[in-house]
Amino acid sequence: MKYFEIGQRIRRYRKACGLSQEALAGRVGISVTHMSHIETGNTKLSLPVLAKIAEELSVGTDALLTDESKPDKAALSAEVREILDSFEAEELPVAIDVLRALRNALAKQRD
Repeated sequence: MKYFEIGQRIRRYRKACGLSQEALAGRVGISVTHMSHIETGNTKLSLPVLAKIAEELSVGTDALLTDESKPDKAALSAEVREILDSFEAEELPVAIDVLRALRNALAKQRD
Protein backbone atom coordinates (compact mmCIF):
# COMPACT_ATOMS: atom_id res chain seq x y z
CA MET A 1 0.00 0.00 0.00
CA LYS A 2 1.15 3.50 -0.76
CA TYR A 3 0.06 5.25 2.40
CA PHE A 4 1.39 8.64 1.33
CA GLU A 5 -0.82 8.58 -1.79
CA ILE A 6 -3.83 7.49 0.25
CA GLY A 7 -3.14 10.31 2.68
CA GLN A 8 -2.87 12.83 -0.12
CA ARG A 9 -6.21 11.70 -1.55
CA ILE A 10 -7.78 12.04 1.90
CA ARG A 11 -6.27 15.53 2.17
CA ARG A 12 -7.61 16.51 -1.27
CA TYR A 13 -11.15 15.31 -0.45
CA ARG A 14 -11.01 16.91 3.01
CA LYS A 15 -10.05 20.28 1.54
CA ALA A 16 -12.71 19.93 -1.17
CA CYS A 17 -15.25 19.49 1.63
CA GLY A 18 -13.94 22.61 3.33
CA LEU A 19 -12.88 20.71 6.44
CA SER A 20 -9.82 21.30 8.57
CA GLN A 21 -7.77 18.39 9.86
CA GLU A 22 -9.18 19.17 13.30
CA ALA A 23 -12.78 19.02 12.10
CA LEU A 24 -12.34 15.74 10.22
CA ALA A 25 -10.37 14.17 13.07
CA GLY A 26 -13.16 15.12 15.47
CA ARG A 27 -15.83 13.61 13.25
CA VAL A 28 -13.82 10.42 12.81
CA GLY A 29 -12.93 10.16 16.50
CA ILE A 30 -9.14 10.31 16.18
CA SER A 31 -6.54 12.83 17.29
CA VAL A 32 -5.44 15.68 15.04
CA THR A 33 -1.90 14.28 15.21
CA HIS A 34 -3.13 10.91 13.95
CA MET A 35 -5.03 12.62 11.11
CA SER A 36 -1.89 14.55 10.19
CA HIS A 37 0.16 11.36 10.18
CA ILE A 38 -2.44 9.64 7.98
CA GLU A 39 -2.34 12.48 5.45
CA THR A 40 1.47 12.48 5.33
CA GLY A 41 1.67 8.70 5.10
CA ASN A 42 3.61 8.46 8.36
CA THR A 43 1.18 5.96 9.85
CA LYS A 44 -1.02 3.16 8.63
CA LEU A 45 -4.73 3.56 9.07
CA SER A 46 -7.10 0.83 10.13
CA LEU A 47 -10.06 -0.24 8.05
CA PRO A 48 -12.58 1.22 10.55
CA VAL A 49 -10.79 4.59 10.42
CA LEU A 50 -10.61 4.47 6.61
CA ALA A 51 -14.32 3.64 6.43
CA LYS A 52 -15.23 6.46 8.82
CA ILE A 53 -13.08 8.97 6.90
CA ALA A 54 -14.73 7.92 3.63
CA GLU A 55 -18.16 8.26 5.21
CA GLU A 56 -17.41 11.74 6.57
CA LEU A 57 -16.04 12.83 3.18
CA SER A 58 -19.01 11.27 1.33
CA VAL A 59 -16.79 9.15 -0.91
CA GLY A 60 -16.27 5.45 -1.36
CA THR A 61 -13.23 3.84 0.19
CA ASP A 62 -12.06 2.93 -3.31
CA ALA A 63 -11.74 6.65 -4.12
CA LEU A 64 -9.33 6.99 -1.19
CA LEU A 65 -7.39 3.80 -1.90
CA THR A 66 -6.78 4.20 -5.63
CA ASP A 67 -6.72 6.81 -8.34
CA GLU A 68 -7.95 4.27 -10.86
CA SER A 69 -11.60 5.18 -10.59
CA LYS A 70 -12.28 7.89 -13.13
CA PRO A 71 -15.14 10.22 -12.34
CA ASP A 72 -18.26 9.85 -14.43
CA LYS A 73 -18.41 13.32 -15.96
CA ALA A 74 -22.01 12.93 -17.12
CA ALA A 75 -23.19 11.90 -13.66
CA LEU A 76 -21.24 14.70 -12.00
CA SER A 77 -22.55 17.25 -14.50
CA ALA A 78 -26.09 16.06 -13.78
CA GLU A 79 -25.46 16.56 -10.06
CA VAL A 80 -24.17 20.10 -10.68
CA ARG A 81 -27.28 20.84 -12.77
CA GLU A 82 -29.46 19.49 -9.97
CA ILE A 83 -27.73 21.73 -7.45
CA LEU A 84 -28.03 24.76 -9.74
CA ASP A 85 -31.72 24.00 -10.25
CA SER A 86 -32.21 24.24 -6.49
CA PHE A 87 -31.14 27.91 -6.45
CA GLU A 88 -33.58 30.79 -6.74
CA ALA A 89 -33.23 32.78 -9.98
CA GLU A 90 -31.60 35.75 -8.22
CA GLU A 91 -29.04 33.40 -6.57
CA LEU A 92 -27.85 31.85 -9.83
CA PRO A 93 -25.46 34.65 -10.88
CA VAL A 94 -23.62 34.30 -7.58
CA ALA A 95 -23.49 30.51 -7.89
CA ILE A 96 -22.09 30.83 -11.41
CA ASP A 97 -19.48 33.34 -10.24
CA VAL A 98 -18.42 30.89 -7.53
CA LEU A 99 -18.12 28.06 -10.06
CA ARG A 100 -16.03 30.25 -12.36
CA ALA A 101 -13.74 31.24 -9.49
CA LEU A 102 -13.39 27.59 -8.53
CA ARG A 103 -12.56 26.61 -12.10
CA ASN A 104 -9.91 29.34 -12.29
CA ALA A 105 -8.39 28.38 -8.93
CA LEU A 106 -8.21 24.72 -9.95
CA ALA A 107 -6.62 25.65 -13.27
CA LYS A 108 -3.95 27.68 -11.44
CA GLN A 109 -3.34 24.76 -9.05
CA ARG A 110 -2.77 22.39 -12.01
CA ASP A 111 -0.21 24.74 -13.57
